[in-house]
Amino acid sequence: MQKIALTYGLISGTITIVTMILGLIVSDGGSFLSSELFGYLTMLVALSMIFIGIKRYRDQELGGVIRFLPAFAMGLAIAVIAALIYTVVWEFYSMSNGYAFIDNYVNSAIETKRAAGLTAEKLAQETAALEKLRSDYGKVYIRMPMTFLEIFPVGLIIAFLSAALLQNPKILPARH
Repeated sequence: MQKIALTYGLISGTITIVTMILGLIVSDGGSFLSSELFGYLTMLVALSMIFIGIKRYRDQELGGVIRFLPAFAMGLAIAVIAALIYTVVWEFYSMSNGYAFIDNYVNSAIETKRAAGLTAEKLAQETAALEKLRSDYGKVYIRMPMTFLEIFPVGLIIAFLSAALLQNPKILPARH
């Protein structure tokens, strides 16, 4: 069980973080490849390894039958490992570029709000909130949990759905 969780968690976390970092580098922060939508789509595709990992566990180690809780536990283990890989690699990437991501993100968000024509009072409120985010992001004990929580909820949902589906042995039955 541990080998499957580790293998699929490593694959999933690596695909997610490498694709997202390449998207940021290639797009220079201004295109779809650097958008939140692209990031979450990448997570969704990469975390499909949870489904594959649970199915492999069910079919190869349990003879094609698994109950919901063991399947969900396997999915959670894969999701946690993927989120840890994502968080650690993101931390090294951020460190390597002087934590430029948050500065680019906050500056871009302020410009977007300014261009939207907010009133001066509303713009000041939004700017203060974004500056608080920038300040908080500078603290490792806030930044790392924030990074972990970017990906883990997606993995949690996929683990739940995969366990719910794969507890039925008629869904993609094992081939013998």
